[in-house]
Amino acid sequence: MKKYFILFVSFYSVQIHGQETSVLLKEASNLEYQFKEPEALEKYKQILVAEPVNLKALIKAVELNCSIGERLPAKNNDKRIAFESALSFAQRAKLADSFKADTWWALSLAFSKMSQVETENRMMSSNLKDTKTCAERALQIDANHGRAHFLEGKWYYDMVTLGQVKRIALRIQLPEDALDSAILHLEKCKTLEPYFMLNYLTLAKAYKEKNRPALEIEVLTKLVKLPLRTADDASIKAEGQKMLDGLL
Repeated sequence: MKKYFILFVSFYSVQIHGQETSVLLKEASNLEYQFKEPEALEKYKQILVAEPVNLKALIKAVELNCSIGERLPAKNNDKRIAFESALSFAQRAKLADSFKADTWWALSLAFSKMSQVETENRMMSSNLKDTKTCAERALQIDANHGRAHFLEGKWYYDMVTLGQVKRIALRIQLPEDALDSAILHLEKCKTLEPYFMLNYLTLAKAYKEKNRPALEIEVLTKLVKLPLRTADDASIKAEGQKMLDGLL
């Protein structure tokens, strides 16, 4: 009888935790829709206290730490802390489930952010290479992972515009068609993630680098008509509008 009682209590406890997690996930999602990212992040952290390997919460913790950290001043140490936290959550996601494309996308995103705050060439090079490797791994698992296509495309664009001297210092080699590769991946993301504003902005910049003003205008025109869906969209749209005004 005691054995069955313990099993019943354990089963009931799992059900309660599952219900609490569902509520917290809904609350966190609602906070994101209200552009309250720090509050949403705290909800996801609450979930991870009870369920340390909840993959959705881990991925969201990566995404939100990156988004919040990106808006902090470049010399603010909190920026590095936010990106380091993102990387820590991404590594936990890998341990939780390394067979999901989202896991490798999250790692790629975290490494891309860490490369922004590194000043030593060796570490910066390592993070940049890991950014690309993890994005490619995500695409091997799911060839239609839009955000992974974005990170792959942005990696090529960033490396093209980084400058040859810096690329040599970082020991990063690019193919001659690197800019075309950037555009290919960014266009793929545009198809798969039609409301992802940052992809439109990066694609427009890639077309500018390619000296394709008509395509740049086309992408920017679509960008400025998109609805605001994240805390960063207003500033992205404003930058896109400024680029568009300079072309018309």
